Formats: sequence, structure tokens, C-alpha cells
Amino acid sequence: MIIAQGAEAVLRKQKNSIIKERIPKDYRLAEIDNKLRSSRTRREAKILKKLEEIRFPAPRLRKTDEKKMEIEMDFITGPMLKEVLHTDHLAFSKEIGRKVGILHANNIIHSDLTTSNMIHCNNEIHFIDFGLSFISQKQEDKAVDLHLLDRALESKHHEIYRECISAVLEGYKQGNPQWQPVLERLKKVEQRGRNKRK
Repeated sequence: MIIAQGAEAVLRKQKNSIIKERIPKDYRLAEIDNKLRSSRTRREAKILKKLEEIRFPAPRLRKTDEKKMEIEMDFITGPMLKEVLHTDHLAFSKEIGRKVGILHANNIIHSDLTTSNMIHCNNEIHFIDFGLSFISQKQEDKAVDLHLLDRALESKHHEIYRECISAVLEGYKQGNPQWQPVLERLKKVEQRGRNKRK
């Protein structure tokens, strides 16, 4: 049963699993398209394995089929965080920040941090959709990840945004021992963003 279809992939639910299939793009040369889909499938599987190693709350990888460009992973039940954030926005936001900090401390960049890609399950926030994720030690990449989260919070939760982002940054300091250079770089990223909007 198809439960979602995005620009990159189709998600099908199968019992307690999610099958994620990267779909072909007709506008790309077939050879390039196959290489891209294959490399992104491998990269996402690698990141899901690393998340399991560090016991991070995210879907567990069950198997990968590179010929079909498919990943099978656990299905996480529960509401999207965007639907319940308002019920305890300070505690949830601090937890988000701490968990993003843990990702960054392990050099994992999510690249699509929104409350639509977080599930509240068993009294804990689980992160999902690591399709755009990659490994990086660069402070710039970590700062941009936080900046995208900031923009997503302001867009979807503008009425509580300021309190949320403040709690996120407080939690981030707990999750990432090397938080200081990242938050310093974040200020520069935000300044660039403001200059572009002028």
C-alpha cells in the first residue's frame, strides 16, 4: 500500500515495514539516473546503520536491494511532531535540539529537519526520512542544518517559534559537546540569509 510519494521516492507500507523505492527520473540520462539513485540508496542505508550503532531513535534498516533501488526499514507508529508540538512545545523543542546535537556530534547531517520528519512514538521523538542525509565534519554543514530547522519552525509554528528555537539551541548544547563553533557559524549563515531576503 502506497502511503506517500515524493519527488525522489515512493513509500509503501508492508506489515510493520516501510519499503522506500527511489523512482527513475525521465529527464535524466538513464545511466546517470541509475548511478544517482544507487548511490543515494547506499548512502541512506549506511546512515541508517550508523544510527542503529549509536542507538539513535530512527527507523531500523531491515534490508537493501540496490537493483530495485529499495530500502526496507521499520515502520514507526505515532503522530507527526507537527501535530503535537503545541502540547508541550518547550520540552519537545529541547528534545529536538538535543537529538540534532547527537546527530552532529556523530557527523550526521539530516538536511531536512522539519516537524513532519519527526514522529512521537513511545514518549520519544524519532527522526525519519534520511534520504538527503550525509556525513560531514564541517561546521558549515551543521550550521546550515540548524538554519533549515529554524526556517521550518518559523514557517510551520510561527506563533511559538521564538520559544521553540531558543529551547532547540539549549538542547543542542547538551547533545553536541562541540556546539560552540557550530552556533558561531550559525550566526554567519543567518546573516547571509537576511542579506538574501533584503
